[in-house]
Amino acid sequence: QVQLVESGGGSVQAGGSLRLSCAASGLSFPTYTMGWFRQAPGKEREFVGAIVGSGSGTNYADSVKGRFTISRDNAKNTAYLQMNSLKSEDTAVYYCAGNRIWLRRSPADYNHWGSGTQVTVSS
Repeated sequence: QVQLVESGGGSVQAGGSLRLSCAASGLSFPTYTMGWFRQAPGKEREFVGAIVGSGSGTNYADSVKGRFTISRDNAKNTAYLQMNSLKSEDTAVYYCAGNRIWLRRSPADYNHWGSGTQVTVSS
């Protein structure tokens, strides 16, 4: 049984930072690309970034490039999203997801999903 559990969300002032964690179980974690997505009310789920199984390659959406950093610790079966210089437009539910087909930006390419964690940024 595959489970992905996000944590670390909360409320923060604009310009602040948060670190999200995604704990994985029930899969061969080092073989999975891990992606982060977000969804704000009234909007479609959008790609934030992804990291390949080895951790050697990443990809980011233009909207977060230079502010967010994805990392992973395969020994702990955990992926991370470090969010700095947060803006009000970053407010959304953030989801982690896994796939076995390299770096992908489409939600349809991900097989496993967490339930999400809320991030709220006040201006």
